[in-house]
Amino acid sequence: MTRFVRWTALAAAAALLVGACSGGSSDDGKGDGGDGETHASGPSSSPSDTEAAAALPASLTSQKLDWEGCKGTADSPAPSSEWRCATLKVPLDWAKPEGKTIGLALIRAEARGDDKIGSLLFNFGGPGGSGVSMMPLYGATVSPLRERYDLVSWDPRGVGGSEGVRCRGDKAIESAESIDATPDTAAEEAAYFQDATDFGKGCQKAAGELLAHVSTTDTARDMDLMRQVLGDEKMHYFGISYGTELGGVYAHLFPKNVGRLILDAVVDPSADTVGHAENQTRGFQRALDDYLKSTGQDPEQGTRKIATLLKDLDANPLPTGTSRKLTQTLAVTGIVLPLYSKASWPTLTSALKAAEEGDGSELLTLADGYNERDTSGHYGTTTHSQRVISCLDDKQRPTAAETKKLLPTFEKLSPVFGAFLGWDTAGWCHDWPVAGQWDTPEVSAPGAAPVLVVGNTGDPATPYEGARKMADELGKGVGVELTWKGEGHGAYGSGSDCVDSTVNAYLLKGTVPKDGKVCS
Repeated sequence: MTRFVRWTALAAAAALLVGACSGGSSDDGKGDGGDGETHASGPSSSPSDTEAAAALPASLTSQKLDWEGCKGTADSPAPSSEWRCATLKVPLDWAKPEGKTIGLALIRAEARGDDKIGSLLFNFGGPGGSGVSMMPLYGATVSPLRERYDLVSWDPRGVGGSEGVRCRGDKAIESAESIDATPDTAAEEAAYFQDATDFGKGCQKAAGELLAHVSTTDTARDMDLMRQVLGDEKMHYFGISYGTELGGVYAHLFPKNVGRLILDAVVDPSADTVGHAENQTRGFQRALDDYLKSTGQDPEQGTRKIATLLKDLDANPLPTGTSRKLTQTLAVTGIVLPLYSKASWPTLTSALKAAEEGDGSELLTLADGYNERDTSGHYGTTTHSQRVISCLDDKQRPTAAETKKLLPTFEKLSPVFGAFLGWDTAGWCHDWPVAGQWDTPEVSAPGAAPVLVVGNTGDPATPYEGARKMADELGKGVGVELTWKGEGHGAYGSGSDCVDSTVNAYLLKGTVPKDGKVCS
């Protein structure tokens, strides 16, 4: 697997769709206007100063967006009329800005108040998540921010309405569910890697020349063009999960254009492919331990019980009341989804109980939710887009032999998740048609305005240690860390008044909290 591993593909979406508020939190006693707070950059009349801006043709920087009613699709119904959609032209190849262009799908709801700051751009994670689909669903959560911002999101290149990539059809996706993601035999291993090769070929056929131009760096440059066309002097941005890495890369490329940036559910920018997989193994096991404790179970015994269930499923998949069986791989995916939100932990309890009694239907339903499979057997393509983006980003390509040496470490970190995330490091970008671009992203942003970095101690997909790493790599005086002692993926809108008020004060008033503030 690559940078974020398969289980963060729907990070923000999963947390939003299965999540709900999970109880109040208290402030740390400092208050939003207390000691140690400074002020973030707000609206500025000073001109932007980037090496790219001067080189862009007027046909790009002077384009006028035609905002009109949004059209729904089979995967995403049209939102209410307050949301308007438009298409932005961007270069296919940023090395040739006067060459061929592609269109990016945008969505916006205009600010309600008169004292407008500008646009607030959202990326909900993945990579591969559709901002056009997610933004209206997230609108109620961020409603206070709409008093002073136009709420804007988009489908990044290679996603959804922005030249979205579908690498294989529904029948082929369902067939691939039978592939063992933790191969135990030579035959299973051959099938696992052959499937990876076939998927890559399908992506290459579907994406064509776009396949080499969907990197995080490409999208960060798209964002700065978006800022200019939207008429904003500064970039105000809310990045979640993978969106935090995208925000960090943007800050590195365009530090002087940074306005108010929020990075929530933070990816560790110092970790390579294997490091990310290890981080997630720890994170998901930590979340599983917390879940087991909440049900009165000993975490070690509860983990061992679940690991035994998965081992049994490897040999004997469970019936589900349909023609499909619950395999070991589908079961792990079904366990993963409820860990994104504490509110959905009871769903996990029910599904595990049913599986222990021989009924795999509830875990299958959870896995289908994560895999974007509807009742008609149609699958979404978030994981397709995630793969083409992350495999272009990441240089590291562990071999099967290298992965096998790592498996004992992964399995020690988690008997439930370790083997899956370990094998993913080798399988996700195996035999990929294009080379990766980096080992780790560069996010240092000297001279940028303060960036608020929010970590959640119970986050399974982006463990909270990544927030400190991101704050440190952004640079002294730039990265400002806020910690929430909570559960689930992400902090804002998850039930903490302390987190929400701190973030709102930063975005709406420019108030920067003291680095290291804790909400509990």
